[in-house]
Amino acid sequence: MSGVLIHLPQGSGDAVTLRLGPGESARFGRGSETTPVELRLVDAAISRLAGEIRVTDDHWQLSNHSTTQSYLVENPEGAGEYLRVPPRRAGAPIPFEFSRVVLPTRGDATVAFQVFAPDHVYLDPAATGGRGSPTVTAYSLDETAIYFLVLVALCEPRLRDESPVAVPTTPEIVDRLAGLPGCAQLTARAVSSHIDYLADEKTRISAPAETGPGRGPRRNGKREALVGLALRFGLVREEHLALLPPRAGGGEGAAPGRLLGK
Repeated sequence: MSGVLIHLPQGSGDAVTLRLGPGESARFGRGSETTPVELRLVDAAISRLAGEIRVTDDHWQLSNHSTTQSYLVENPEGAGEYLRVPPRRAGAPIPFEFSRVVLPTRGDATVAFQVFAPDHVYLDPAATGGRGSPTVTAYSLDETAIYFLVLVALCEPRLRDESPVAVPTTPEIVDRLAGLPGCAQLTARAVSSHIDYLADEKTRISAPAETGPGRGPRRNGKREALVGLALRFGLVREEHLALLPPRAGGGEGAAPGRLLGK
């Protein structure tokens, strides 16, 4: 396992994206000068030290330091599955590949952040009863996940032979996916986090060196490397274009019911 990616969007706190490796942890809460936290959540109903995320070898755990409040861990890409982590619960194992940690507040809106978990490992079906280590999938992609839709949108121009070089920008991907269930609230920062997750955790590509204050060349290089790998190894194919909504003025059909169904 190479670690997890944590994304705190603007509005729930100070926007931040963290990567944790096995054995590492990050604390979250309102924080203070005497209680520093890696994820600062801005709401008076949240404890200064609300909880902690710890990464193990094959999953991640959530500890709830509150004495009164339960936290929810939702699976945004499932069929409504969630876990409730009660007060003072330490080291609750989280099974979802993509999770949304939700903390209650006194206002109308909750405070939440996202956690992208490690690849799930599956046994080789032809190796049952055999000796030695199991065979694992080189590129483990969930075709019902939003990150896969982002990858399909990145690959779409080349699959349609519209551009041999250019890849869509983040705003273009947001607009392209906006018509799909579960993507109406997709933000540019969330798309960038999905791209980072695909590149760093799912495909483990080597991106170009970071340059410039805006990191534009690095981001573009990562996108191009992702598209190149996905098309070379057939991770995204022409039939996957049906996952995207129809384009204005085009006859391409989509399969909107296919998005989140298991």
